[in-house]
Amino acid sequence: MKKGLLFPALFLFAGLYTAQAQKIASYNADDLVARTANKDTLYIVNFWATWCVPCVKELPSFNMVHDLYKDKPVKVLLVSFDFKEQYPAKLQSWVSKKKLRPEVAWFNETNPTSYIPKIAPEWEGGLPATLFINNKTGERKLHADEISVDELKSWVDKQL
Repeated sequence: MKKGLLFPALFLFAGLYTAQAQKIASYNADDLVARTANKDTLYIVNFWATWCVPCVKELPSFNMVHDLYKDKPVKVLLVSFDFKEQYPAKLQSWVSKKKLRPEVAWFNETNPTSYIPKIAPEWEGGLPATLFINNKTGERKLHADEISVDELKSWVDKQL
């Protein structure tokens, strides 16, 4: 490749790479409730953080479920409870490095007494936790522990 074409090619490649990276939105409890309100979609909402070892261990399961049901009305949403100092740059870099494919959002509230009743009153606030939402039937189920791909698939398959 000629030297004159090298730099434009690198810029084109860099532009394609950044186009692939998802923008991580900042959500509060009301945003999360609104984001998961569609009656025609099953939601799997995972609460996690990069510093939580069991959270990181289970993330590949959410990638698998995201890919498995990509043509179905199933939405996986990964809600990060990372520290404010990590948002957005460090969290974005970490998500890109780990190749997370489901939508990722950063949770910006810090008062559990305020946000837990809006999200899942039975939740004690521990991580990881996964909330299953079927607005069509009104089912909301919280799994307050690490979860496997088989447990995720089982819930989705029962709902579809």
